[in-house]
Amino acid sequence: MTADSETRYPDIEIYLAKAPVASLDEWLGTAIGAEPLAPAGKGKWRTRGRLAGGEIPVLLVERAADGFASLWFDSAETPWPDDAACARAAAMQLGSEVRCSLGGWQPGDEPDRFLRVLPDGREEEIHWPDSGH
Repeated sequence: MTADSETRYPDIEIYLAKAPVASLDEWLGTAIGAEPLAPAGKGKWRTRGRLAGGEIPVLLVERAADGFASLWFDSAETPWPDDAACARAAAMQLGSEVRCSLGGWQPGDEPDRFLRVLPDGREEEIHWPDSGH
């Protein structure tokens, strides 16, 4: 197993302090070739991206955890190997704070350990007990 395959997550979830749909549409279109987000119920949006011939289902849930929106990529075939890489890209592109889990949600992980990424590139580990996980 290569180092890349050992660290690639089966899916990616990040939490956005701000989630304007127009900005997300632009970023997702560029990053994964996604169509614009479409309503999928109260406070939920869906789209599908495409990368290297594979589809990437995407779900946005507004106000998922402590006022943050959840953005979930249901695929291991994203441009990012893990949540932290995606959070860094999102913070820079969206100009907003982004959070993500520091664990892969395996038995023994501490579910309240999160990485906080700011748009200026600063990062810190935080404990976020009300994450909804």
